[in-house]
Amino acid sequence: MALNFEMYKNCMLDLILPSSDLIKVHDGMLWCEGPVYFPAGDYFLWSDIPNNRLYQWPTDSTVRILQYDSNYTNGNNRDNAGRLVSCRHLTRSVVRTEVDGSETVLADSFDDKPLNSPNDVIVASDGTVWFTDPTYGIMTNYEGRRATPEQPVCGVYKISADGEHIALASSNFEKPNGLALSRDESILYVADSARSHNPDGNHHVFACELKHGCIGDVQPIFAVEHGVPDGLRVDEFGNIWCSSARGVEIHNSTGEHIGCILIPEAVSNLEFGGPKGNRLLITASKSVYAVYVAVSGSRFI
Repeated sequence: MALNFEMYKNCMLDLILPSSDLIKVHDGMLWCEGPVYFPAGDYFLWSDIPNNRLYQWPTDSTVRILQYDSNYTNGNNRDNAGRLVSCRHLTRSVVRTEVDGSETVLADSFDDKPLNSPNDVIVASDGTVWFTDPTYGIMTNYEGRRATPEQPVCGVYKISADGEHIALASSNFEKPNGLALSRDESILYVADSARSHNPDGNHHVFACELKHGCIGDVQPIFAVEHGVPDGLRVDEFGNIWCSSARGVEIHNSTGEHIGCILIPEAVSNLEFGGPKGNRLLITASKSVYAVYVAVSGSRFI
C-alpha cells in the first residue's frame, strides 16, 4: 500500500521515502510488541503477548513462529554480544537467552519483592541494561497473570553490565513504558503511558539526563495526543520515532513535531533494521508492517 503521512516540518521529507510502499508483513495476532533486529541473521523478532508467542521474520523469507510459549514476553532487545534480552510478564522477569539456548535471569525482584511486569528493555554501549516495570502484565490475565503489585512504584531500573546489581534508577513515572537512548547516551527517553488506564494520567515522552550512569533532571519533551506513547526509537540525527494510536510520530530532540507516518492500526512499537538500518518494522495491534525510510537507526551509525 502507498505510504501515507502528515508533515509539519519540511525536514520530514529528509526522513521518509514517500515513494516507498508500506507492506503488511504479517497479521492475525492479538497484540504484537517488542520488535528487535538481529544483523547477524538479517531477521526481526517480535512478540504477540496475549497469544504467548515470539515470531521471527527473516527479511528474505516468510514469517515463522519462533517460540510457542514465551512466558507472555513483551519487550525485546539485543545486547552487545548479539543475545536476545526479553521482558516476560508471566515470570515478571528480564531474561537473556544465551548462544547455546540456555537462559539467564537478569532480574525478577527488587528489595526481595517480585517485580511488577517488566515491559521494555534497552542495552547501553557499556552493557548496562535498562528496563521499565509498570503493572500492565499483572492487571488482568490477558497479557500475563493477575496479581497484586508488591513493588511500591512503577520504576525504571538499571542492571549493571556484569548482571550482578540491580538498582531503581527512577520512581518519577506513573506507567513507564518504552525506552530509548540518545545517540551519545547522555539522555534516556522514557514513554509514560499512564493515560491508557487513567484519563488524567501521563501521555508524554520524558528526557532523563544521565550523569555517571544515574538519572538526573527529568523533563517532559512532548505529549502524544492520539492514544499514548509506547515504544520509541532514535534515528541517526537524534530524532525520536514514537508509537501512537494513529501511527509513528516523529519529533526532533527538543520535542518539536516533525510529522507522522500513518498506519491503519494503533502502533505499539517500532524498530530500525536491515543491512543499512533503514527499514522500519512497525508492530501495530494485530499486524506488523514494514517500510524503507531515508535514515538509519542510531545503533547502525
